[in-house]
Amino acid sequence: MAEWVQGLMDSMGYVGILLLMILENVFPPIPSELIMPSAGFAAARGDMNLVVVILMGTLGSVIGTLPLYYVGRAFGEERLVAWADRYGKWLTLRGKDIRKADDWFDRHGPKAVLFGRMVPGIRSLLSLPAGMSEMPMGTFLLFSAIGSALWSALLAGAGFALGENYDRVEQYVGPASKIILGLLAVAAVAWFIRRKREQEHAEV
Repeated sequence: MAEWVQGLMDSMGYVGILLLMILENVFPPIPSELIMPSAGFAAARGDMNLVVVILMGTLGSVIGTLPLYYVGRAFGEERLVAWADRYGKWLTLRGKDIRKADDWFDRHGPKAVLFGRMVPGIRSLLSLPAGMSEMPMGTFLLFSAIGSALWSALLAGAGFALGENYDRVEQYVGPASKIILGLLAVAAVAWFIRRKREQEHAEV
């Protein structure tokens, strides 16, 4: 993976960074914590400009959020509520749970997008609830851009500072993303068990 990322940037330059960051959001196994530090190292060698590297990383990251945002927007809250009311009992999910989640996102969505764009493991997935809650496109793009710029600057800056050891960034951040996803999975299982028990008590 690292050789492929480096080869694409070597052959396509800034456009390579842009394309890789778009793909990273659509296809998360391509990690930004490998792409941007590598680009930062290229800037440290003098092959690229660090500011342009960060701009390309930010732009690619923002563009990459749009497909899932539009999927969420097309699916919509009402369709999801109808689906949950019809089939959600198998997942202990009800339409009113969807509405509660949507209300929460309406209140905290901008902050969730801003900080979520800097959290490995969920940074790409936040586009779905943003679209389903019909967050205004301008608001979504603004907070996505701010969060993406901070994340890109942090990773590229680390690669610039570490030089040939830029791959250490991915070694440290990569496991963190797996831990976050693991915690989310545990939380989902715990929620499922709790809802199942609540349903069983209600039926007694």
